Amino acid sequence: MPSKKSSRADQSALRFQVSGLMAGVDEAGRGPLAGPVVAAAVILDELKPIRGLNDSKKLTVKRRDALFDEIRARALCFSIAQASVHEIDQINILQATLLAMRRAVEGLRLVPKLVLVDGNRLPTLAMQAEAIVKGDALVPAISAASILAKVHRDRLCAEMHERYPIYGFDKHKGYGTAQHMAALQAHGPADCHRMTFAPVARSVQCS
Repeated sequence: MPSKKSSRADQSALRFQVSGLMAGVDEAGRGPLAGPVVAAAVILDELKPIRGLNDSKKLTVKRRDALFDEIRARALCFSIAQASVHEIDQINILQATLLAMRRAVEGLRLVPKLVLVDGNRLPTLAMQAEAIVKGDALVPAISAASILAKVHRDRLCAEMHERYPIYGFDKHKGYGTAQHMAALQAHGPADCHRMTFAPVARSVQCS
């Protein structure tokens, strides 16, 4: 098995050796107890640089929203896709995440030569791809994808809150906070909850 050091060197070499369009890919929503997992793919335009790209978790809500609009306006192309709660329960969260990533790449208007994915796992793709740990803080295109995925999913959570206000999705975005767990215990899960996730399954057994 290659060392982490050699793997990183290979990644760096590959990014310089492959000519053509490069897409960055990231996801949002692997950990929450409810809602879909969302992925985004972005091909940036080198002639239209975007300042302030970073891991979406390190940005304020206001800055993320502003960058969301700027990325959509200035990128060569982008695609946002998701895997549903039903798919998460059917094939598990890891496979659903990879599925959402593949859908995002396949939804791009332009076909990249290389896809750089945040993390250490890759979806099955028709083109060369590399996984980059902490890529959302290292590669601008992955940073852009993380912002699109995060903002899009947060907005889906706002819609979920309108349908099910008792859970507080507008605040915790589906994560297992004390407020969310108390609501699950009191009311049981809604159809937007991931039934195979242990805290949700326990709330069914206790109801």
